[in-house]
Amino acid sequence: MHVTSDQQIRSELERLASTAANADDLMAQIVKLLRERLPKYNWVGFYMMEKPLAASQPPMLVLGAFEGAPTQHTRIPLNQGICGAAASSGATVVVDDVNQDPRYLACSLETRSEIVAPVFAKGEVVGELDIDSHAAAAFGRQDRELVEYCAALVGKRLEETRS
Repeated sequence: MHVTSDQQIRSELERLASTAANADDLMAQIVKLLRERLPKYNWVGFYMMEKPLAASQPPMLVLGAFEGAPTQHTRIPLNQGICGAAASSGATVVVDDVNQDPRYLACSLETRSEIVAPVFAKGEVVGELDIDSHAAAAFGRQDRELVEYCAALVGKRLEETRS
């Protein structure tokens, strides 16, 4: 495991975006890259929006590509957790101390902070990139920009395939 600069990671992400076979492949490569290159990113995963089959059911976030310990939260209703908050609001959510946020759905006793950035395709939230850290207040401005950049790359690829 080695730490690289933000610019090196962005260059590699651009390369991945241009060579990935499809959006699923891109997401798998992004989570692997982020987890390997950024030691404070202890769990990295995408949740994608699943439209309800019946009007009485809420939309659901379904776990896709991820790197890190397995989680019991493979399906999250849109109105639950930090993930649900980010998807519902369409805004990035940064939590410096998950123990102080009542929305947090405990995945790991070691998790101290979390960042979740929505993935947009054609102006609509279609998923999100969720990252947990074992360090409190692990996510600063650069992390937020990087995570949002990754989410935008996936959104762009999804737009290309959903045209």
